[in-house]
Amino acid sequence: MEYTNSPVKERLKLLVESLDGAEKINETLSHCKDAEEMLDVLLDVSSQLGLSLTRDDLRQNPPIRDWIWWKNKEALVNLGDENLRYQGDSSGKTRWDSWTISLFKFLRIWR
Repeated sequence: MEYTNSPVKERLKLLVESLDGAEKINETLSHCKDAEEMLDVLLDVSSQLGLSLTRDDLRQNPPIRDWIWWKNKEALVNLGDENLRYQGDSSGKTRWDSWTISLFKFLRIWR
């Protein structure tokens, strides 16, 4: 079925719904080395579904826009076991300024 006359947001919704529970595609997306490779996979799925989405449609509209933006980004903070922890960046320095850590300690949310 072709959805070329449907609005982009509706076609994106259909794409996202098709990814829900699609283990093989989700596994492929998780192993993509960058956002461009992710876009290639998503364009292939779009083509198979007849959604006629373009690379720009995916790049400019949520939620796909947000997924590709976060691809291979590291979280600034890990939350778990009631401890707030920072993750270091590649240079070995923390992503938190010393004043931020002091503020967190003052507010007792940093241990």
